[in-house]
Amino acid sequence: MGLEAVMIVVDNSEFSRNGDYPPTRFDAQADAVNVLFQHIINGNPESAVGLMSMGGKGPEMLVTPTTEQGKILEGLHRTKKNIGGSCHLATGIQVAGLALKHRQNKSQRPRIILFICSPIEESEQELIKLAKKMKKNNTSVDFVLLGEITSSNERKLEQFNIEVRTGDGSHMVTAAPSRQLLSEALVGSPIMRRDRGGGASSGAGAGASGSADVGGSSTEDFPFGIDPTVDPELALALRMSMEEEKARQEKIAREEAEKAKAASGLETVEEEGESAALLDKDGQPSGSKKDEDKGDKPDDADKMDTS
Repeated sequence: MGLEAVMIVVDNSEFSRNGDYPPTRFDAQADAVNVLFQHIINGNPESAVGLMSMGGKGPEMLVTPTTEQGKILEGLHRTKKNIGGSCHLATGIQVAGLALKHRQNKSQRPRIILFICSPIEESEQELIKLAKKMKKNNTSVDFVLLGEITSSNERKLEQFNIEVRTGDGSHMVTAAPSRQLLSEALVGSPIMRRDRGGGASSGAGAGASGSADVGGSSTEDFPFGIDPTVDPELALALRMSMEEEKARQEKIAREEAEKAKAASGLETVEEEGESAALLDKDGQPSGSKKDEDKGDKPDDADKMDTS
């Protein structure tokens, strides 16, 4: 993998609260960010990854390009507390491009990866103008589109992708909602395979525009779409993510089963003698005649003694 300085931009707008991606759109992005970080650093230890958010009142620089994953995790945790507002796509791209322009290692190739899960307010012409600027600065821009997958969003981003794309850089991935983790869907996409010979042709529909539609399946050869002998740490991270999600779903299923059992009501308890008649044939309470008979037996015994 080439030497890169990557700025990952997450969408923490109000739309990121939706739960159509397990467990929420923002949490799905956070998991994918961790996988992307490991993939980039494992590919080249001298590469660096930064983090930004573009929701709320405006874009926020969370972590400048670094090789420490702990800083990325801390930035994601901080961002989760500030979910709200709308997505500021154009401003986010400009701020990310400016941060990469002032990177310390100029030999690193600048790259921006954006997650978008809300409507795009910018016009198509505004985005095309911005794409030409990014291309002039030799900055590749990758999009991960999830959630608000509308024709308007796709059309705008496709035009941006056409204008900014050079060689094997700049791809657009559309991840449809599914039970599959977003990070698993990205493993088989051109965004993570471009430096392994995947290129634009490795994804469905990616030959002309550099975009791909994922979210259905991984490669058939390996369970996570990646050879564990090539990148064991990434394969381990994906396996752990899958097991955590499986454990969470099992916990929810158990809780729902317990609630359903509690709502079904208390079990009927049959009391002793419940089937016995309350009154005897003379209309007296059951057992009263037996008690009288028991009371008569001592008198009969006395009469026998006197005789």
